[in-house]
Formats: sequence, structure tokens, C-alpha cells
Amino acid sequence: MPHPSTDADPHASAVSVSAYVSDKPALAARPPRSALKSVCLVAACTLANLINITNITTVSISLPSIGRDLDIPEANLQWLISAYSLSSGCLLLFFGRLADLHGRKKTWLLGFLCMAVFSIGCGFAHNEITIDVLRAFQGIGGAAVVPASLGILAHAFPPSRARSVAFATFSAGAPVGGAVGMIIGGVLTQLSKPAWRSNFYLMAGICALAMAAGALSIDADEPSTEPDRRVDWLGAFLVTAGLVLVIFVLSDGETAPQQWKTPYIIALLVLGVLCLAAFVAWQLFLERVLDGAHGAGRYAWAPPPLMRLSMWTRANGRFAVMQTIACVNWCSFMAWGFWVQLYYQNYVQLSPILTMVRMLPMFVTGVACNVVIALIIGRVDVMYIVVVGTLFTSFANVFFALIDPNAPYWAFGFPAAIFSVFGADFVFAAGTLFIAKVARPHEQSVAGALFQTMTQIGTAFGLTVSTIVFNRVLARQTARLDGGARFDPAAATAAAPREAQLRAYQAAEWTAFAFGILGMLLAFFLRGVGIVGHKGEKAHEPEPGLDSQGTVHEDARVRPSRRANAAKAAKAAKSAKGAKGAGLAAATGLEVEKPAGDGAHGEVEERERTLEPESGDETETEGEGGGEGAQEPVRERDRDRDRAQVVRVPEHAWEWDWQEAQARARGESPVMRAVSVEPMPLVR
Repeated sequence: MPHPSTDADPHASAVSVSAYVSDKPALAARPPRSALKSVCLVAACTLANLINITNITTVSISLPSIGRDLDIPEANLQWLISAYSLSSGCLLLFFGRLADLHGRKKTWLLGFLCMAVFSIGCGFAHNEITIDVLRAFQGIGGAAVVPASLGILAHAFPPSRARSVAFATFSAGAPVGGAVGMIIGGVLTQLSKPAWRSNFYLMAGICALAMAAGALSIDADEPSTEPDRRVDWLGAFLVTAGLVLVIFVLSDGETAPQQWKTPYIIALLVLGVLCLAAFVAWQLFLERVLDGAHGAGRYAWAPPPLMRLSMWTRANGRFAVMQTIACVNWCSFMAWGFWVQLYYQNYVQLSPILTMVRMLPMFVTGVACNVVIALIIGRVDVMYIVVVGTLFTSFANVFFALIDPNAPYWAFGFPAAIFSVFGADFVFAAGTLFIAKVARPHEQSVAGALFQTMTQIGTAFGLTVSTIVFNRVLARQTARLDGGARFDPAAATAAAPREAQLRAYQAAEWTAFAFGILGMLLAFFLRGVGIVGHKGEKAHEPEPGLDSQGTVHEDARVRPSRRANAAKAAKAAKSAKGAKGAGLAAATGLEVEKPAGDGAHGEVEERERTLEPESGDETETEGEGGGEGAQEPVRERDRDRDRAQVVRVPEHAWEWDWQEAQARARGESPVMRAVSVEPMPLVR
């Protein structure tokens, strides 16, 4: 039986809705997943996040030992952290795009293989340059596994309480990974014969175990729904080169021969900024081509953009706000951890194990925080969660900015460790859930990669800026205390007076505190987003033609009316008589639910209804001739199709905004796609 015509005049009636259903076959529904497999899947993805952070903190707590063994100046030790964060952060977008196009599970497994191989290489390094380069290659593996994990979780769990728990557990992997890394790094560095090298050997083994767990539990990759699967190689090169150059300049500018006046520092900074500007211009051009009248086929050499820059404007710009908050909060959180460990080992002269013991509350707090997040994420406005999270991160920095070396650990160190984990986990969990909600199904890995990119860039940027502040304060305080003596930043910090060291550590923590407060102020721009989690007990498996988001695929497309006309359209379709008066119901088999309440945010009723035409509803003419068989009862047609579709009005006003903007960009009439379309069996 042919489908309703897609060429109906949208102005045929005051309440008509332009809609169409593709003739492509619907996607097959996924078989149900057992509870055990779901738990293993979440555990495998969480392990990816945990290992990614552990790769940073195991090295962080081992920095003094590595520096002594390889003769690395203290001013250059940050490169062992920044090299990993930089390569990971710069390539997250690229690997997120590859995961969406060519398979998330495949990308996930290859990423872990890369991390395992280069972890072993780091264990055999014997000089500063070698270990820095190998750390950068190790970060490439992290760039592959993290966005793939976010895409896997978003695809595996539809919006429900299960999704909230899955993302909360994944988020807990970051602080727990930080604590586990400190435990592993402290114990192995001090007690094992290979010292710091054993950390890298152990991480390689853990990566191998993670690969085995993921291979058994993660769902098989499904074919991409995008018609154009080409990769924007030029965009990937421009954004990677630009970020690498800019972060390198920020990291090396203070220790260069002439500091910021060094010629190569100036040249690389200009080149990096030009690369980033070229990336933005190139992405804008590709997006215009893709959304143009002739589509991407207008220029055969123009692939889809690596990242749609219009993504930053979604949710009335709150998408960009959340990304910025992630960046500045990680500037604060990771800088806190970096300087706290150096303070314990270099200033207080604690061993790696005793340093680890002082950071141990982070592990317990990370586990408890996972439970707290799972309970509140579906009940509390995301703005309040992010505000509290950024404040907690700031409090952790304040404790060490005001620390008294003679005070007991419980007065400063213990509460700081507790606050730091709650702050990081609150922001990460709320941010990832918000990003997953705003992003479209085929963008889940890219959107998650962008969020992770901002955290990694925040790590590198926070360490860079706080290191600059540390070196300058140390030099100034040394000159003041030693009668004008000039302190070389490349020299060991231990050569400076102890009071100068303390003031420098405190200044670095105040810098990290400023980043946390900036994140808190930005969080108030999230007002109106509402609750991003879910309280529902059960998740429904997606029906054919839909993904796990409940969003219609390109091969089952539906365009609803605008929100202002949704209620009128549903009412008119229900009461319409005859072929011409059947409206939306008879023409397409669609019913648009009315917003609940005053409709300010397009709130929808929780219940979903299938279309049941009234007994008086008649038929739709399937052709110009009115001969025998030209008309067919709606009920008979729906029986043949055996499906009726329900269009849900978007839950938030900003969802309408960006959908309408996308429709206009495609040159369509100002109508929007459905946020949720769920085929359901016809109720007879």
C-alpha cells in the first residue's frame, strides 16, 4: 500500500502539518540486553574513563622520581602531564567523528591497543625527549576510547533512570581514576624495583584486560546512518596543529631563552592562532555547503564538517556555556592535584606512599559521589548541580592556598581532597548528560569528544598558567629574601628559600581557585535548562526506525507543526471528516501531543497514545481518480502498515529554537523535526 503523499500543500488548511515518511525500510530493533551484560558494558566504559585519568595521576605522583632519574628540570616536569593531555585533547574531535562514522566499538578497542603499546614504551624511556614523545602517543589512545565510550553509553541506554545511572557511573571514573592512579603510582614508585617504570607496565596490563571486557560486553557496531561518511582531514589537521602550537607556546614561553620575547615563541603563537582561525572558517564553509540548496553534492571535494560550529549555539548558547565550564573547572581541578602532590613531596618532603595516603580520601569520596549523583541528577536542576560542583572545586584550592605547613592534615588536606572529588564529579556528570541530551544521535561521540576536549585543554591550560604564576612568584620571592638574587626557573625549586617555595605553591593554588570561581559564575547562564536526568525505573528498547535516543532516523523522518499550532493541529485532526478534512491524522497517521500546563517550556504528558481514528473518519484519496478502490478506510491502511506513529512535542523551548534554525538553514519552511518519534503497534 503506498504511503501518504509527501507533496501535500502545507497551506491547505490553517492547521495542516507538513510531514512525510520515507519509503526506506525501517531499522531493525536491537535484541534486549541482559542486566549482566548492561552492567559489564557500563563497567567497561567507566574503566576507559578511569584509565584515561589514571594515566595522568600515576605520572603526576611519580614526577619527582622521574625527574631525578631522567635529569628533567622541575620547570619541565609539567610536560609529562601536558604531552598526554595535549595529544588527547587535540585529537578527541577527530576520533569522535571516526567513532560515529566507522564504529564506536572498533574505535574503542583500537584506542586501548594504542595505550597499551605506548605504555610499555614509556616504561623503557631513558631521557626527557623520549618519554615526552611516547606520552603524547599514549594520549592518542585516550583520545579514541573516551568519546567512543560516551557514544556507546548514549546509544545503549535510552533516556531513563538507567541512562542517568550509567552516565553517573562513567563520570565517577574520573575522580576514582585519579585516586587509583595516586595509589598505584605511590606504592609502585616507592616499593617496586623498577620504581616509576612499573606504573607504565601495570597500565599496559590493565588496558589489555579492558580490551577483553569491552570485546565481550559492548554491542556490535551498527552501520552509520549518514549518507556521506567522508572524513574532514583538513579540518582535523588545522585544529590539531593550532591547539598543539598554542598550548606549546603557553607551556614553553616562560622557560624559553628570552621568555615571551623569544622569536620562535612569537612565530609559533601567531601560526597557531592562524591555524585555529582557518579551522573555524573551513568548518563554517563546509557547514554552509552541507546545508545549502544543493547539499554536499554541490562540491564533490567538500566532506561533511569535522564539527558543526552551529552545535555551539544550541540550547540558546548553553551548549557553549557548559563546554566552557568544563574547561575552566578542569583548569582548577587538575592544577589543584598537580601542585598538591608537588607540595607534599618537595616542600613537606613526604615519600610517594605517604603522599598517596593523604590523597586516599579521593577514592572513597569518588565512590560515594557516584551514588549521590545518581540520586539527584533526575531531581535537581542542572544549574544548581554545576554551581555546587564548581564551588566545591574552588574550596579545595582555597584550603591549600591558605595552608599552614604546621597544621594537622585534617585541618586542610583532608577537606580539600573531599571537596575536589565532589566538584569534579558533579560538573562532569551534569555536563555529559546535558551534552547527550542536546546532541543528535549521529553526533553523540563528537559531542562527547568536544566535552572531553575542553577538559583536556583545561588540564593543559590550567597547568600552564599556574606554572607561569608559580615560577614568577618563586623568582620574585627569592629575589626579595636573598637580597635581589635572580632565580632561574629551570633550576630546582629546592634551591629557593622555603618561604619563597610556600608562597609560590600558594599562588599557584590561588590561580586554580580563580578558574573555579569563573566556572561558578558561568554556571548561572544555565538557568532554564532544567533537569537533565531521568527518574523512570525502566528504559524502553527503541523501536524500528529509531535509535536509543528516541529520535527518528533519516529513514523515518517526520516534521511536526510548530509548537504554537500543535494543540490546534491535534484537535482539528481528531475532529476532521472526509478525505480533505482528515488533516494530519488521516494524511500521515501522526498525532501531536499537546504541551502540558501553560506550554512555556513545551512540557509533554508522560503517557504516549496511538492514533485511533474516530468511527466517522473516512478515507484519503490515493490519486486523482475516484474510482473503485481509490478510497480506503484509515483503519485498513494502518492495519496494512501495522504502525501508527506518535510525535512528542519537545520538552524545552530551546529545543524548538535550534530545530527551527536547522530547518531554516536547509531552506525548509519554519517547521521542526520531532525530538521523539516512537512507532507503536496499532491498538485495534
